[in-house]
Amino acid sequence: MADMNEVLERQERETRERRCRRAAGKRAQRELNPQIVTAVALLDEENQSRCGSREGRGPNVNRHILGKNCVGNLGLLPEHKFTAVIRMLAYGSSADQVYEIARMGKSTTLKSLVRFCDAVETLYTRDYLRRPTPRDLQRLLQKAEARGFP
Repeated sequence: MADMNEVLERQERETRERRCRRAAGKRAQRELNPQIVTAVALLDEENQSRCGSREGRGPNVNRHILGKNCVGNLGLLPEHKFTAVIRMLAYGSSADQVYEIARMGKSTTLKSLVRFCDAVETLYTRDYLRRPTPRDLQRLLQKAEARGFP
């Protein structure tokens, strides 16, 4: 029982430290936000003055949605990349098999897979991919003890 109390105390201490770090990060973010907004506004203003729209044409925004490679071919749509990643995860297929279907290179497919996994991790880490709280740990230990686990 003493071991369980030590574990619970350590968990609570780690939780307090995490909250302190998170609060410090939020304070720093609040301080940086006005500076970032100002920098982005200056960059947008500079870009518009440098390559502004000509008479009779809209601004040059829509032409740059898809990147072009050195030959001038348009790149892949994000929907194609997303479909390839989902196909790899759902069917357990390799990047080579995705090439047969989507005509997407192996390196592009793997890069898209890594970006997708990073996005999922960033999105769900806080709620689902976290360390157990002291309450979670207590509940799990009680359940294990009720089942006869030492």
